Amino acid sequence: MMRSRGRITALILNLTAIILSLIFIIPMVVIFINSFKSPAESNTMSMRLPTEWMFENYSVVVERGKVFASFLNSFCYAACSAILIVVLVAMAAFVLSRNRSGINRFIYYFIILGIAMPVSNVPLMKVMKALHIINTRPGIILLYAAINIPISLFIVYGFVASIHKEIDEAAIIDGCTPIQLFTRVIIHLLKPALVTIFVLNFMGVWNDFTMPLYYLNNSRKWPMTLAVYNFFGMYERQYNLVCADIVLTMCPVLLIFILGQKYIVGGISTGAVKG
Repeated sequence: MMRSRGRITALILNLTAIILSLIFIIPMVVIFINSFKSPAESNTMSMRLPTEWMFENYSVVVERGKVFASFLNSFCYAACSAILIVVLVAMAAFVLSRNRSGINRFIYYFIILGIAMPVSNVPLMKVMKALHIINTRPGIILLYAAINIPISLFIVYGFVASIHKEIDEAAIIDGCTPIQLFTRVIIHLLKPALVTIFVLNFMGVWNDFTMPLYYLNNSRKWPMTLAVYNFFGMYERQYNLVCADIVLTMCPVLLIFILGQKYIVGGISTGAVKG
């Protein structure tokens, strides 16, 4: 009886996993197939294979969609903001976790409040205008960093807290200064967590659509997520080129995810440092 119940439970879980996987995979398959269709065939957005495979859609997208410029913009925003987040969060988490005074606890909880607080675009836009960073590349990078720092600090703070303080004391006895302790010892122990937040933030910024739309009104500064507007006109919508542009936009972030997947799994599953 117990074995039959276990088999039924396993079967139900497997079917649920298959259905959920199809929900995510089918839209990607539809986009991929329609990226090779003619404009007339792609209007239906079906899973039917094209009568003629139009590989030149991708060359048209590269030429007309300013893909290289958009790619450089996306890479700049994603990489710079992710690096800035990693550096600031690593230092902040080490100081706030190791010195848990009243003011440090207040600063920590004040920062992680940003996880629950929604982004209000109107006052944010006024602040960026006052600082003269709206419609600028440094401005959008700082904006992404500010939005993603709370959750990143929350993750890394737990990892620092799991590192035994005896490691700090041993390093100090060996002659390490606080800066050397952080750069030569702690930073290496935090590598799984730092790589995890780098990959997650890189993917999040790369796939973001709303922030560049609101805060970058110059098409030369648009990332790849906004390059799709080059194929939407008032009287014409070239869905085959839109799908091709989406496929090109997905490829870099999928590559980053594949390369960093083992670090993400290790960073999430490893909750403590064994020494």
